[in-house]
Amino acid sequence: MFTTRPEIAGTFGVVASTHWVASQVGMAVLERGGNAFDAAAAAGFTLQMVEPHLNGPLGDCPIILHSAALGTQQVICGQGPSPSGLTVAHVKGQLGLDMMPGTGFLAAPVPGAFDAWARMLQEHGTWRLRDVLEYAIGYARHGAPMVGRVKATVESVRRLFEQEWTTSAAIWLRDGGPQAGGLYSNPTLAETYERLLREAEAPGRSRETQIEAAREAWHGGFVAEAIDRFVRSPAMDTSGERHAGVLTGQDMAKWRAGVEKPLTYDFKGHTVLKCGPWSQGPTMLQTLSLLDGMDLAAMDPVGAEFVHAVTEAMKLAYADREAHYGDPDFSDVPMEALLSPEYVAQRRALIGREASMEFRPGTPGGRPVRGVDYAAAVARAEEMRAAEGSGEPTVSRLGASGGDTCHVDIIDRWGNFVSATPSAGWLQSSPAIPELGCCLGTRCQMFWLDETLPNGLQPGKRPRTTLSPSMVLKDGAPYMAYGTPGGEQQDQWQPIMLARMLAHGFNIQEAIDLPSFHSEHWVSSFWPRGAKPGKLVLEGRFKPEVAEELRARGHKVEMGGDWSEGRLTGARRLADGQLRAGANPRGMQGYAVGR
Repeated sequence: MFTTRPEIAGTFGVVASTHWVASQVGMAVLERGGNAFDAAAAAGFTLQMVEPHLNGPLGDCPIILHSAALGTQQVICGQGPSPSGLTVAHVKGQLGLDMMPGTGFLAAPVPGAFDAWARMLQEHGTWRLRDVLEYAIGYARHGAPMVGRVKATVESVRRLFEQEWTTSAAIWLRDGGPQAGGLYSNPTLAETYERLLREAEAPGRSRETQIEAAREAWHGGFVAEAIDRFVRSPAMDTSGERHAGVLTGQDMAKWRAGVEKPLTYDFKGHTVLKCGPWSQGPTMLQTLSLLDGMDLAAMDPVGAEFVHAVTEAMKLAYADREAHYGDPDFSDVPMEALLSPEYVAQRRALIGREASMEFRPGTPGGRPVRGVDYAAAVARAEEMRAAEGSGEPTVSRLGASGGDTCHVDIIDRWGNFVSATPSAGWLQSSPAIPELGCCLGTRCQMFWLDETLPNGLQPGKRPRTTLSPSMVLKDGAPYMAYGTPGGEQQDQWQPIMLARMLAHGFNIQEAIDLPSFHSEHWVSSFWPRGAKPGKLVLEGRFKPEVAEELRARGHKVEMGGDWSEGRLTGARRLADGQLRAGANPRGMQGYAVGR
């Protein structure tokens, strides 16, 4: 089939990411002798500069890796927890809010991205932190090329920055702000990283102890102290009111990125690895389990039957996410029951020829469904749509400008794999901390204000993130690392891509380039937590008869742009040792490189 680009082939190393600069940085590290972990960390820190509207130094970052030396796969959880002072009593009782805000200080968790990258580098990498950070520092000091979306994002919150978040204005409205195609620097962030290195590099320290000292300076030193001071002053958020944060230096000091085993599901001769139910990752495993009992190979991969089957399977998986997923350190999540053959068969039987308009969580192992108010979520979506339609300037007044995410996949010549999805801490999430040159994330907006629910707010609990890297094994050996930005769409576009590869034989680039789709049927993880029953968005390149058949089946079909669905990247290793990679052409940012 025609593709926009070839699937990159090599034997030395491949890198695929959502921005061409980060891909080139990752490849430069491999060429200089670094391994996949060194390269991924360098690319990850670079993404903070070239995609600042999609991630930041104080954001989150889950990572799935395969260590060739250890012969095992790990999840590094870079999703920080809620602060000790963030309680339902505080938010609901003292502040009088019925929902967590989507921006500002109140929804800030402990930032997790830096420690996740640092732990991976410390335990699996070979380079010093200075060598890894030099790329990001260079771009922060001298300027990084800005894509048009950075400028558009800054313009969407210009009024908020000028009137409320003046520390953000000082960084992002300086000299007119970022210009599409121009260079833009962040010298304050450059100084933050340079100070971090100065404090870490005491004489006589080894590579590993330097990284440990940097982790301490970040979570227990000047970075934590600056955050603690700054969030005490109230800031405007999406509630329409000003609220102070509750994140403290003590919250920062007592947390470090953890290591876990990935969850797995065997699909068409391959084992799919995802993060635990503190992420939405298991929805992909549930979707694949439902599709596993269908003859996908007999379906046209861009036909109505395929779109219908995948969409209806995802509706059931995401309904279970809302009813049962949460931080397993706080909630007893029935993952074994959710993926059991008996439960999967019961759920698969619910998929008929017609589109379901219902929200149907299941009862795995007899587990009751609690606290899912679908009607309220539908009403919130309608209220927001009506406000936007009447000219209500929600974005400029309250800063309700959603952020997105980045992704990077790397395989090196030694057989190490990395799949990482950094996000949050984007420039429009909360006021910039002036001493640091960056801002806090707002992942705690994903909590419900009912501590009895699986994803209900409790101090020290991880919010159920949408961030969801993936890895695939074949015959027990690492085969592919892949993922995408996209919030709720991450675990929609990923199973679509994998099903097309494994059931229809497409390569990475072909599967990425095929027209894709997404649903907005379930309850969103993002403020204001809306739902749009039956909504199905098809990329504009689908044939008109496909859309008509789906409408006839009851789907509320909307047509998007011709190249509007997905930001996938991926890298795989073939049995003969060849490395292959591909990246999304949409938006003209993502690139795969290698040799």
